[in-house]
Amino acid sequence: MTKLSVNINKVATIRNARGGNTPNVVQVAIDCERFGADGITVHPRPDERHITTEDVYNLREVVKTEFNIEGYPDKRYLNIIEDIRPAQATLVPDPPSVLTSNAGWDTESNLDYLTDLVKHFKTLNVRSSIFVDTNLQNIEYAAKTGVDRVEFYTGPYAEDFTKNRELAIKPYIEAAQLAHSLGLEINAGHDLSLDNLKFFKQSIPFLAEVSIGHALISDALYFGLENTVQRYKYLLK
Repeated sequence: MTKLSVNINKVATIRNARGGNTPNVVQVAIDCERFGADGITVHPRPDERHITTEDVYNLREVVKTEFNIEGYPDKRYLNIIEDIRPAQATLVPDPPSVLTSNAGWDTESNLDYLTDLVKHFKTLNVRSSIFVDTNLQNIEYAAKTGVDRVEFYTGPYAEDFTKNRELAIKPYIEAAQLAHSLGLEINAGHDLSLDNLKFFKQSIPFLAEVSIGHALISDALYFGLENTVQRYKYLLK
């Protein structure tokens, strides 16, 4: 069964809009796990516009499932990984100024850099994942780094799903087959939702994990958090 890691960035965004501690990010993480989530994902950006550094350290004390910390590997991010040693570190190539992650790594150009990072994470006993698109060359070079997993950027899939889902999924199937053949485990994330998740899962049966935040937290406004987490879990069976 594919694991569901709930990205709680958007919960922190709502809290930060008013200050204080409502909604309580730590409590939401505890509740997501209680409702069935297999992991918690955060992306602590340098400007702290949602998840803060303090949040990450507070979450370390309560997350009982898999803690996934994603981000651009600057000095601040690396210090966090070294201190907390989460279950997984997901390397994302976005600079601090972007609104949200919107591209994968050029793994060929960054091969030496990514290889060094992966080696470092292995010494910390932290599973590593590299955020990639469906370019087959990027997947081949990701494998050369020694990384444990790749995470597919699924924004294009979500955008094209309503137009032609067979065409939308085709490059992901090809990319997943290559990644699987190279010994890489496969994660996926970005704009996956109750509408498009089931088809994605069915098309890629060896999908290890999905990280879902924006759509899941938005759905929770209508369905409630417990019901929403369980709906996503059901689609991943």
